[in-house]
Amino acid sequence: MRSSLTFLIAVSLVLSATPASATGPQQDATPYLPAPTGRHPVGTTSLHLTDTTRPDPWVPGVDRELMVSLFYPAASGRGPRKQYMTPTESRAVLEEGGLTTVPPDVLSTVRTNAVVDAPPVGRRHGLPLVVLSPGYKRPRATLTALAEDLASHGYVVAVVDHTYENVATTFPDGRVAPCASCEVFHDPAFWQKLGEGRAADVSFVLDQLTGPRRHHRGANLVDAARIAVGGHSVGGASSLEAARADARIRAAIDVDGVLSTPVPPEGMTQPVMLLGRRNNFAPGAPGVKSWADAWPLLTGWKRWLVVAGMEHPSFTDIGVIGPQLGLDFGEVPGERGAAITRAYVRAFFDRHLRGEPQPLLDGPSASYPEVSRVEPSS
Repeated sequence: MRSSLTFLIAVSLVLSATPASATGPQQDATPYLPAPTGRHPVGTTSLHLTDTTRPDPWVPGVDRELMVSLFYPAASGRGPRKQYMTPTESRAVLEEGGLTTVPPDVLSTVRTNAVVDAPPVGRRHGLPLVVLSPGYKRPRATLTALAEDLASHGYVVAVVDHTYENVATTFPDGRVAPCASCEVFHDPAFWQKLGEGRAADVSFVLDQLTGPRRHHRGANLVDAARIAVGGHSVGGASSLEAARADARIRAAIDVDGVLSTPVPPEGMTQPVMLLGRRNNFAPGAPGVKSWADAWPLLTGWKRWLVVAGMEHPSFTDIGVIGPQLGLDFGEVPGERGAAITRAYVRAFFDRHLRGEPQPLLDGPSASYPEVSRVEPSS
């Protein structure tokens, strides 16, 4: 089982970086996300969901409320673009990361690619659904580039803010939920509670997107028989827990997340991909134990891939935006890190939700020499 100390060290890297230059060439440029690589324009809408059957795990006495960003292929790319974060969320994220060299509202200015409430395109109930969860303390916005790219390739993507586990979640009425869970002692029981709660959040979102919310823009495209989950850091680790808990989920991917809750002895049959940085998840690296312990218990299709030169933030938008703000995240440039993440995550979902062969997952790739496959003996 992962120690909470190891995990806290990992998540502290998400927004902690060395300033590349106080007067770097892009210091005053508006930050942006890379364009999606698929043929479809991307639409997006926000959902405010309340689970009246479940109390919030961190704030007793209130129902569990969630904000979800839904991305989907759109008929047109014309219209207002999604705001990346609110100024309040931007300020909270930067303060938590200890970043004082950039304007506090700068993350609210990031240029995205998804058009708000664009008309969806696609056969009704005909597209696979992917649910993504961000890392601990991180807003759902930090997985936007990945979500936009998947949507441009014909997926519906729901990115969940796990309320009170994020530094700031803004609701439509202007309320801002702080990180109440940050005040709780982070022992192993905490991480187990967090993983179980996130699994419950994912199941509730699936209930809504395949039930009451099915008529909403974008949600009416969802094929309830083709659902997968994934996430970054604790969002990736908890995705395995969500897949074990909900039979509707056909596959799960953990991106650079140490498994704080071990896979149970009975194992896990759904396809699983573990994708992480080489300096933490290759054999002999400090964070490898939880993946090595889980590996024999993953009894379905599985892959363990590591990427040389990437750091923890490199798999998220922070890896792209940070260098534009004068921050340095390891050897792999930000957009290259995004391209690697997008390619391998999409290949995994294409294989297991669309049944398409993916040679990229089976061996070395000349296009992505940074990536290598780990093949444990057991």
